[in-house]
Amino acid sequence: MTEHKKELFKRLEPKEYVTQELISNEEPKFFRDAYRRFKKNKGAHIALFMIIGILFLAAFGPLIGGHVYNEVITQHINLPPRVPFIENLGILNGMRDNVNIYLQKGFNDVYYWFGADGLGRDLWVRVWMGTRISFLVAFVAVLIDVIIGISYGLISGYYGGKVDMVMQRFVEIISGIPNLVVVILLVLVLKPGLQSIIFALMITGWISMSRVVRSQVLKLKELEFVLAARTLGASSFVIILKEILPNIIGQIIVMTMFSIPSAIFYESFLAFVGLGLQPPLASLGVLISTGYQSLLIYPHMVIFPVLVLSLLMLSFNLVADGLRDAFDPKMKGF
Repeated sequence: MTEHKKELFKRLEPKEYVTQELISNEEPKFFRDAYRRFKKNKGAHIALFMIIGILFLAAFGPLIGGHVYNEVITQHINLPPRVPFIENLGILNGMRDNVNIYLQKGFNDVYYWFGADGLGRDLWVRVWMGTRISFLVAFVAVLIDVIIGISYGLISGYYGGKVDMVMQRFVEIISGIPNLVVVILLVLVLKPGLQSIIFALMITGWISMSRVVRSQVLKLKELEFVLAARTLGASSFVIILKEILPNIIGQIIVMTMFSIPSAIFYESFLAFVGLGLQPPLASLGVLISTGYQSLLIYPHMVIFPVLVLSLLMLSFNLVADGLRDAFDPKMKGF
């Protein structure tokens, strides 16, 4: 190769490559198109507003209940739901067996919107306090997916070879242990509660995310734009951060949204079987576990927490489905 031809091919330093990347300031159209497709999905749109509404009630509902979640009033044991103004419509009026329990006991000015439980505690306050726990578990699940799952999948998929082999064998060992066994072992070390659930999610909750990210990285890392970036002198960190990660962000968002209802159900199930939060602390699983024992006599004790849990999980699943359709290139005609 002559000296003249050598001058035509100049290897850029990593800093120069980053400068070249910053030259192009064209606004990405991918997310605009995804948002447009998501808006057309009415079910996902309604579900998103449902999540926002439940989040608002979880944040401010206990403040307007007039009681504390662990306040015991023995005179108010097992009171049925009674809501002002709505009671005039013949529903949520404090009736049980054709008798107004409130008027029978002389509680003319007492209202429990979701009724009271077997210890006289306000179920309205306890349900929304339990919903706070569900949102906390959802936030922890997202945090674990982002910090552990994405990082693990990016490193394993990009470097490949022996690094990938060792990391994937570790994942197989972890995923081979049932989640319930992990939680039971943690309960033996720690007390039953939110800490045990969070530790269990940290041990196994990120595996699905890491596998999805790894598969996407394996598909992208040999494509032309990644090879061009490597040829121009970009470091591995820059390639992962600026070339690969933006191209899989859609799949990451979808997987994160699908992991949220799974984590919420996981916490509720563990609380239901006695391995989660313990009374008097409130979570939706604890309320369902307590209420189902008297389902035939006092159905309000289980109906409201089940309804909130079902709406929450259904809404997150519908939003996840909408995001999957929006980010899927095959759905561009949608």
